[in-house]
Amino acid sequence: MDIEGGGGGGDAARNQQQHQGLVVVTKKRRKMETLVMAYRTLGVVFGGLVTSPLYVYPSMPITSPTEEDYLGIYSIMFWTLTLIGVVKYTSIALRADDHGEGGTFALYSLLCRKLSIGILPSKRGVESASSFSNSALHEHDENKTWLGKFFERNLVARRVLLFIAMLGTCMLIGDGILTPAISVLSAMQGVAVPFPSVSKSLVETLSALVLVVLFLLQKFGTSRVSFMFSPIMGAWTVCTPMVGIYSIMRHYPGIFKALSPYYILHLFWRKGKEGWLLLGGTVLCITGSEALFADLGHFNRSSIQIAFLFTIYPSLVLTYAGQTAYLIKNPNDHEDGFYKFIPKTIYWPIFVISTLAAIVASQSLISATFSVIKQSVVLDYFPRVKVVHTSSNKEGEVYSPEVNYILMVLCVAVILIFGDGKDIGNAFGVVVSLVMLITTVLLTLVMIMIWRTPPWLVALYFIIFFTVEGVYVSAVLTKVSEGGWIPFAISLILAIIMFGWFYGRQRKMDYELTHKVDMERLKSLLSEPGVQRVPALCFFYTNIQDGLTPVVGHYIKNMKSLHKVTIFTTLRYLLVPKVAPHERIVVNKLGLKGVYGCVIQYGYADSLNLEGEDFVNQVTDCLRGHIQSYSGNPQEAQEEISSFEEAKLAGVVHIRGKTRFYVGKNCTWFDRIMLAFYEVMHSNCRSALPALGVRPPQRIEVGMLYEA
Repeated sequence: MDIEGGGGGGDAARNQQQHQGLVVVTKKRRKMETLVMAYRTLGVVFGGLVTSPLYVYPSMPITSPTEEDYLGIYSIMFWTLTLIGVVKYTSIALRADDHGEGGTFALYSLLCRKLSIGILPSKRGVESASSFSNSALHEHDENKTWLGKFFERNLVARRVLLFIAMLGTCMLIGDGILTPAISVLSAMQGVAVPFPSVSKSLVETLSALVLVVLFLLQKFGTSRVSFMFSPIMGAWTVCTPMVGIYSIMRHYPGIFKALSPYYILHLFWRKGKEGWLLLGGTVLCITGSEALFADLGHFNRSSIQIAFLFTIYPSLVLTYAGQTAYLIKNPNDHEDGFYKFIPKTIYWPIFVISTLAAIVASQSLISATFSVIKQSVVLDYFPRVKVVHTSSNKEGEVYSPEVNYILMVLCVAVILIFGDGKDIGNAFGVVVSLVMLITTVLLTLVMIMIWRTPPWLVALYFIIFFTVEGVYVSAVLTKVSEGGWIPFAISLILAIIMFGWFYGRQRKMDYELTHKVDMERLKSLLSEPGVQRVPALCFFYTNIQDGLTPVVGHYIKNMKSLHKVTIFTTLRYLLVPKVAPHERIVVNKLGLKGVYGCVIQYGYADSLNLEGEDFVNQVTDCLRGHIQSYSGNPQEAQEEISSFEEAKLAGVVHIRGKTRFYVGKNCTWFDRIMLAFYEVMHSNCRSALPALGVRPPQRIEVGMLYEA
């Protein structure tokens, strides 16, 4: 016994050692994966940040600059990078993810999920269906803060919050147009430094060609593109700070005394209004920070933090220091502040790297734009476009062909029409500052209502960042007439599209809820003379869950039939990033023979990966399990299962309503305009059914007019 006991103890010790060894190996593997991910992150997330030295100084309205002016400017850029880049985004904003997703819509979603403040129809539809559950939605805090209760009671406040989130989204999409334009154009302008005879039109044409090639590469996906781009960004983040160190040692070794905030105060004291206007250029040093947050769905938090804190941040600090050191000795070269501080012996290698880095910079906002558009589509705020998932293991990596080519056309148009880098820089500054300010407001609400951060910390955060970013906004708004109107025009067009689509969908939802068909009405319709139950399995799509779409009554009245097994199916996109696999398909019996309900639940970061027959099989498997679990009579359960199996063999059809608004004479002019605009968009957008891989011969569309 003692020997056996000793042997058992030895086995236990060995098992424990093996377990500890496995844990160590797993930790090492995770660290290695994080480091690899951090390296790949360089190729996508930080594009706008790392290429900002190309266009910050040229965008500044400097007249007769002095040494003290440049020291003050560098101090502003250093503290902007530190406060906004390190403290706000890397340390705070990345922790406000919504199940791994970032950006303004994710912050809004986080607030809606934790509190009952959403006004989305998809959210309301889910809450009204008590028979269906989703654990992701039941996260509401019972002990709500006073601010949370205020938003729940005040519809106007909830609409203002939604407007802020939509504005941030529109601005970020506008950023996706301006970042590629200014990054590539600023890089290509380096051709004209050694060759002054190179014309402006040639630089613009080369920039446009580079952008066209970049957009054509998008279909290969973020993972492949980032793997290819990471070496470029690695070279950029090593070369430019080395040039910066050389410039510091040669021109102005004491540059780092400018880290003292004294030089900021001294600049504003001496320059007054002129110093305030300089902020319109210095704000560009932090451009791309919102993409850092919005691209969170493509990369994990740790990899972004490691890449920024240990690579991007020190690289930018040294590069800007080197540029400033050069400009202190050559004060009138700020128009070409980047390329002129490059030593002639390495000019062309740096030019090639900077051009390639500018291409990568464009990628960060392009991928963020794809993510934001997808979120908007699945939340029913944007007309349906094709969304392709380019990675099998990262559902956040998406690509939209229509959006890609529209962005390409707009980027090329911005370069060819507004070829002056200063005009594009002014527009860029407006976008950057406004998006940062919106993120600050939403983050403050998250800190108060969800994190329950101590009030003094919330006040400290809000006062510092709202003041800094508010001052930046006030400075860039003076540039509205000098190109700053471009993002407002883009955002206005996008906002009209989003509002028009949302308004039309909301009116349809209201009509369907008012004229819905309940179970008693369905039973009455099926009992009318001449109505037949025909063979086949039918998926009848409805937008509401606590009843059936009016199209059902319209169909039965006119066709005088309903299939023997009919599954009323709702595709429900929820205000959560992802829905657990076991909760995606929820089925139940609706009280009539052969009539069932089914809800397909998806979050905005989920992939709708049900294809054709797989979709049918998964739903019928769930239905079979439901019948077996809840039926008290095994024989009746078997008969019911056999019935829908026979219907499935007879054929499968998918029926959806093709509804339009009938605008009568009593409608207001506002309804006439908005509903007509919605109908134009609805007629030209993609159908919801092809996302499920339903073959055209199996699809039936039932037309019906909804009276506005």
